[in-house]
Amino acid sequence: MTAVCREGTMRRAGEERMLRYTLKRMLIGVLSLIVLATVTFFLVRIMPGSPFQQGGVSSQVVEAVEEEYGLNEPIFTQYLNYMGGLLKGDFGISYQDPSTEVAEVIKRAWPVTASVGIAALAVSVLLGTGLGILRAVSEKRAVREIISGAGMLAAGIPTFAAAILLLLLFSVRLKWLPASGLLSPAHYILPVTALALYPAAVISRLTSNALSAEMGKAYYLFARAKGLGKWRAVFTHALKNAYLPVLNYVGPASASLLTGSFVIESIFTIPGLGREFVGSITNRDYTLILGLTVFMGAVVIAVNLATDLLCAWLSPETGRAYKKADGRQRK
Repeated sequence: MTAVCREGTMRRAGEERMLRYTLKRMLIGVLSLIVLATVTFFLVRIMPGSPFQQGGVSSQVVEAVEEEYGLNEPIFTQYLNYMGGLLKGDFGISYQDPSTEVAEVIKRAWPVTASVGIAALAVSVLLGTGLGILRAVSEKRAVREIISGAGMLAAGIPTFAAAILLLLLFSVRLKWLPASGLLSPAHYILPVTALALYPAAVISRLTSNALSAEMGKAYYLFARAKGLGKWRAVFTHALKNAYLPVLNYVGPASASLLTGSFVIESIFTIPGLGREFVGSITNRDYTLILGLTVFMGAVVIAVNLATDLLCAWLSPETGRAYKKADGRQRK
């Protein structure tokens, strides 16, 4: 009975530590988002020119339009007004298209970027994990060398160069795949492949190295000595521990993929967040730049938080580290 009570107490203490850690990370995320919005606001304001100074518009007209939008007010007043609206969920309107709210642009472009990012993430995780496991488990040297060489090649080619090469080969020369847009599943193949090459190579290397190390440990060797097959021992025992370094990489990588690749979306003419962001900078659309930056920052923070919590749940060592850190703080 005493052992059961002690186990329940330890479990509740662990849940409390995880709750405190989660709340702490959420608070840090909110503060980081406020800092990001603040820095971006002032950087945007010191950009030369005006969002309305285009097409030979006279300076008098520019001043009148800026006064209408409150851009003639002191910069700190503008900052407080913007942050007040942001805290209410109001991203403002686009200066280049006053009839369109920034939230509408995000709502329109985000699903497009997310669809490409999720597909690239799935391909990179599945391909990288599979090749990493095969490289670690295979007894054939030729297989290991081919996977290693292909990974080095994929990791060494910049994403934009891979996109251009894929476009020239499969779209321009062979004419097998469409070159732009996202009108059908076939349109996803080239941009998803270009985005997935580098993370797949990194995941393959991380999985292979970590799994090779786990396969040399006592618990794996003991499982094999008991008669468990190699593949079953890998998937039952070793892969869970070996995958923690991969999860630590997948978090930031997935955040990057989900917020869009500016170069890929520009090359393949994909109407996503990346292309909208490039266009907003070109047009000096202050509110659109700020809105896209804050939204993409929120996605990055949320994905990284989810990854950290998943790693803490899977790794007992991480949980013990939180317990020690919590004990030091109390002292």
